[in-house]
Amino acid sequence: MDVLELESFLPYRLYRLADAVSREFSRVYKDRHGLTRPEWRTLAGLGQHGTMTATELGEQSAMHKTKVSRAVAELERRRWLIRTPDEKDRRVEHLTLTRAGLAAYVEMVPLAKAFERELLARLSTGERAAIVNGAAALEAALGGK
Repeated sequence: MDVLELESFLPYRLYRLADAVSREFSRVYKDRHGLTRPEWRTLAGLGQHGTMTATELGEQSAMHKTKVSRAVAELERRRWLIRTPDEKDRRVEHLTLTRAGLAAYVEMVPLAKAFERELLARLSTGERAAIVNGAAALEAALGGK
């Protein structure tokens, strides 16, 4: 019988790595603002792109629509975003950060960039290039970015 060693199976390793990095980074936005991962991703998506629909947010962040919906509801409860109904299609809402939401985003950007720098600083120059180039190559091969 052929056995699959999960510890060396690349998809499993990538999943574990992404989860570990995401958990470590979550401490930054959780400690600062009490945000969940979906809330952070929603805040970051709107901060980067401006106005978006929930569908666009889900596609951009690879989140299921229920997670997007809950994150949007919580950010709206905090008064960090507003929903504006589409004039042509009332089923669609355009989501935009409020001044308070934008202020939280602006505060988080340097913290996120510092986290990335510190994470990459744990690697040698060659390892940094390899991980960045390897991730880009896999994304391209899989039809991602």
